[in-house]
Amino acid sequence: MYPDEPMMTLPIASRPDEGDDGLFYQQPRLVQHIDLSFIANLQEVFRQYLPENATILDTMSSWVSHLPEELKTAKVVGHGMNSVELAANPRLDEFFVQNLNQNPKLPLADSTFDAALNTVSIQYLVDAPIVLAEVNRVLKPGGVVIISFSNRMFPTKAVHRWQNSEEEERVDLVQQYLLAAGGYTDLRVHRKLPTGLTFFFSQQRDPFYCVTARKGAPEVRR
Repeated sequence: MYPDEPMMTLPIASRPDEGDDGLFYQQPRLVQHIDLSFIANLQEVFRQYLPENATILDTMSSWVSHLPEELKTAKVVGHGMNSVELAANPRLDEFFVQNLNQNPKLPLADSTFDAALNTVSIQYLVDAPIVLAEVNRVLKPGGVVIISFSNRMFPTKAVHRWQNSEEEERVDLVQQYLLAAGGYTDLRVHRKLPTGLTFFFSQQRDPFYCVTARKGAPEVRR
């Protein structure tokens, strides 16, 4: 958000479990939370939007960032809730642990990053617009934010408005978050939905949804 630019407001979201997030995430979960088809679709978006030698902020990260192996980066800074998971992530050059539901202020300088990622975690933020406003602050002008999600979640920690929405309504909700944060332009939706069953496992593949946006140039005031 830029100075003097009004921010739309959305009410703080509630969750079934309002207990200490630090306790919930203190046990490392070194597992994949999405399937291979989702990861492949996400990496295609990364290839499209992430430039070579970019400085990247991976918010709400874990032990894997899903960045394409061939993508060269200048620096990747990870944020998350579990230091063991973050330390196991080979793509992170450095990381920090912080509960954004308690303190959304990022300990990062303005206009530092070419890109910011949020992978299958946006549903856990009780005030997503204020966090995305912080992400906007640390992005360089023209920098991209990439928010991806499927239909999986920790049901006790996902906010009610997410759980009570259909999948396409969640796409709209993420766009509302970005508009409420302020300072974003060029919002685009990317989706790949399963076309059938994976019969060997008798399970449907994870649907892929992604919303991208760019930090707009500050208004020139005369």
